[in-house]
Amino acid sequence: MKRLVYLFLLLPLITLSAQESDNPFSNNKVIDSIKVVDDKYREDQFYVSVTYNLLGNKPDGVSQNGFSSGFHFGFIRDMPINAKRNVAIGLGLGLSTNSFNQTLQISESNGSYDFTVLDDESFSKNKFTTYLLEFPIEFRWRTSTAKEFDFWRVYSGIKLGYVLYNSSKYIGSPNDINLSNIDDFNTLQYGLTLSAGYSNVNFHFYYALNDIFDSNAKVNSSEENVVMNAIKIGLIFYIL
Repeated sequence: MKRLVYLFLLLPLITLSAQESDNPFSNNKVIDSIKVVDDKYREDQFYVSVTYNLLGNKPDGVSQNGFSSGFHFGFIRDMPINAKRNVAIGLGLGLSTNSFNQTLQISESNGSYDFTVLDDESFSKNKFTTYLLEFPIEFRWRTSTAKEFDFWRVYSGIKLGYVLYNSSKYIGSPNDINLSNIDDFNTLQYGLTLSAGYSNVNFHFYYALNDIFDSNAKVNSSEENVVMNAIKIGLIFYIL
């Protein structure tokens, strides 16, 4: 009698075990399905980047002070161009904000803008900031496979930027100056990019090929153009 009771109690467990082994959605099957190789995989990625911003080709007497930062984020569509899918073209869309703390004051007079080299002791803050809509275009090489999510990468290319908004802030004597939508900024900005590293965290470099300001920007009302360009060095994080 006891054996019949034990058998009765064990019967549901035996039945459940049999169903689990035959169930196509069991854990074992899920694990097996994960192992299936996706031979059409892409490295579509969101990116976030933090950079230290430098100014190249500064006019005589102009220097940078404080920390000039840049923040960039967006999405890149990956389009492999070889059978191994480790070489690709990337097209993206993003936003960025960039500040530059330096000693070239921007002021407005009679509808035009003046660019004046400052004495370091005459002010407490002087910076300009740009907000851009960006279009990165990359040639991408990596050691990734359909099964490998941590890999080496080298992505090089060009980044186009459209200035949506710009501003300038001066705090000092004799008066504070706050300006926005300054006409003398180049609306279209573009430069070379390089991102390289392992896994999610990578080194990032940007070198602008054109000037931040257009030909109307003159130093101290002279004939010398403000030909500064942007250089950005930092880290970029790729998120699948």
